[in-house]
Amino acid sequence: MKPLTEDDIRSSFVNATDEQLARLPIPGIHETLWDEREFLGWRDPQASRLGYIVHWMDGRPTGILVRAASGGLRPGIAAMCSFCHSSQPATQVRMFSAPRAGEAGRNGNTIGSYICDDLACSLLIRVTPPHVQSSERLAERGAALLTRVQNFTATVMKTA
Repeated sequence: MKPLTEDDIRSSFVNATDEQLARLPIPGIHETLWDEREFLGWRDPQASRLGYIVHWMDGRPTGILVRAASGGLRPGIAAMCSFCHSSQPATQVRMFSAPRAGEAGRNGNTIGSYICDDLACSLLIRVTPPHVQSSERLAERGAALLTRVQNFTATVMKTA
């Protein structure tokens, strides 16, 4: 992933209101290892149900605001994140909804998906030890992850 600045992040959101952008917490971008990410995802420390996803799409930063469902999946079962396709305990996957862009979103239309609760899919696909996962396989998983994030974002951006 190409690095992002605070201005890149703030101006990238396609489905956030001016009020939401004014309160947008910026994560520690100076400590971010950009070459180990397909997207930047983080949760809001002041509003725990809010999350943010920013990635490069069509040569520019594109961000979406997501909201975590209040209830989670039942403990003791496995679940799969729709972005990184990692199976994990259900308590680590949550339904997130994203308001659609434009008038549709202002009218309450949303799209949802099960995503890693901490929005750290880019890190999760890299936890497999290098001796088990080749660099080629990691590149494939990263490309597939980015494609799924971009497809979700494209659906959020559809106005009809």
